[in-house]
Amino acid sequence: MLSIKTEKEVMKMRKAGLLTWAAHELVRSIIRPGMTTRELDAEVEKLFLRNYAIGMFKGVKGRVPFPSVTCISINEQVVHGIPGEREIKEGDIVSVDTGCKIDGWCGDAAYSNLVGEASEQAKKLVKVTRETLYLAIEKLKTARYWSDVAREMQKHVRQNGFSVVESFVGHGIGRSMHEDPQVPNFIYAEFLRREDFQIKPGLVIAIEPMVNVGGKRVKQLNDFWTVTTSDGSLSAHEEHTVAITKSGPFVLTGPPETEEERSLVDQFYSRYRSK
Repeated sequence: MLSIKTEKEVMKMRKAGLLTWAAHELVRSIIRPGMTTRELDAEVEKLFLRNYAIGMFKGVKGRVPFPSVTCISINEQVVHGIPGEREIKEGDIVSVDTGCKIDGWCGDAAYSNLVGEASEQAKKLVKVTRETLYLAIEKLKTARYWSDVAREMQKHVRQNGFSVVESFVGHGIGRSMHEDPQVPNFIYAEFLRREDFQIKPGLVIAIEPMVNVGGKRVKQLNDFWTVTTSDGSLSAHEEHTVAITKSGPFVLTGPPETEEERSLVDQFYSRYRSK
């Protein structure tokens, strides 16, 4: 069953979305060569804690509970990278995925950062992955079913010579980080037959294409979380939480649009900087 949110509930989700956006802006402002992924994660956690938000990723159940508020995946790492002592280097693709819960409502987003002067291949990969996400958001304006969107996402990635990761998909989101429906970035028979869903007001989904330079196959490392490309090729990950409204898609994890929202973001950063 799809969880349909009211307009009031969507606006409650916007607060978590804005703090998630602010977390990514913070990452972009401080990320640098020589910094460890653990240091980056610590700053995002401080931002969340000082704004009375729950970092949704920390403690997620698995064979080992996830230990951090961010997933930080570098270069060949696709998703679920555990922050640690790995140092960020010039030219790296650093994909940061994070989300938070405020007043019982969730926001979730991912952004692939190019650190310093990256290779042309890395630049193209991140560009195409980001284009694929925003193509999906644009298609939501006219699509009747999610399959109409996913088909165009898959087509765009393949036309650029890359592969869509099929082992992970997007998801519904609301009071829980993961709700129905499953939101794939590609088309497959079972989805078309049984799992496709209608695009209608009140639907809130996290759209998150993961794109590889090489093949689509991935493997999990022995930390039980980090997923890498099977062939060692570069990967990128982009994500936004998007609500379908009567006037079209609303990117809940996008930048502030009103004076009230800008003031709220200023408060987020003020609390983060407070001693």
